Amino acid sequence: MVEKAEPAIKEATAQDATLERPMPAAGTTVTARPSPKLNTSPTHGLWALTNRDLKKWYTNPYQLIISLVQPVIWMGLFGKALNFTSFITSAAPPGVNTSAILKSFFGTTSYFSYLVCGMLIFIVLFSSTFAGMSVVWDRRFGFMNKALTTPVSRGTVVMAKILQSVGRSIIQAVAVLLIGIALGMETSNLTVLGIAGTFVVIFMVAMGLSGLFVMLSLRSTNWQTQMAIINLLNLPLLFASNALFPVKIMPTWLQDVVKVNPVSYAIDAIRQLLIGATGTYALWVDFSVVIGFAAFFSIVGIVMSWRLLSK
Repeated sequence: MVEKAEPAIKEATAQDATLERPMPAAGTTVTARPSPKLNTSPTHGLWALTNRDLKKWYTNPYQLIISLVQPVIWMGLFGKALNFTSFITSAAPPGVNTSAILKSFFGTTSYFSYLVCGMLIFIVLFSSTFAGMSVVWDRRFGFMNKALTTPVSRGTVVMAKILQSVGRSIIQAVAVLLIGIALGMETSNLTVLGIAGTFVVIFMVAMGLSGLFVMLSLRSTNWQTQMAIINLLNLPLLFASNALFPVKIMPTWLQDVVKVNPVSYAIDAIRQLLIGATGTYALWVDFSVVIGFAAFFSIVGIVMSWRLLSK
């Protein structure tokens, strides 16, 4: 038994010898291992935080389906029931050029196509409003406190909320456009360049709206307060625009409101790009407004987060 135990004892003694660290000799300098450097890049953690919010959405297809119900109802019921094209054509006296009348009001001869372009921004508007709600819920359930204790900057937290909302808005806008085409939207003016330009506009207006609602939620801890803010802003932004009706039939004071509403410029650009409608403004004016709108509220949201976003 002793003979069998001797090899095991020798092996254990050899292992202990290799684990022992020799003491440094007198006068020698000991170099400590450098600590790992923290990643302080402005984009550090951006994708992780963005994907976290998106994952909660794309892993639950019912949320996508439910979010599309409202614009489908507007297009399928409201758009088809309020058929200005058939009304003007049937009510006009013989010999009257009804196409010219329709174009003077809607910029196109199809009111349904006119409405579908408005619904693309409609879905973006209502998706963007809930970008701020995610900030409130993260604060309420403690995730925001954990995120703020990491090396991730506060500006990155805000941009992640904006980008996840933009991603959701674009996916939903694609679905709304396909549904609109299936329901009878005019496609004779559709081009690859026009569709690409349309989604550039959607991207910009989604950034601006998401930045606005995230900015308004930075210090909010009560979801009821945030919902009140959403209801206060989303319907005026929709109805004080050219999403549903032409500006010409609105009262003068409301026309002035429409002119300062960035949603109107986004819809005007989309109608020009998708259905070839006569625009209220030049296309470069529409793009300038939506780009400025996106840049302003994204930057303001990041700057305000440095002061207001805290544990």
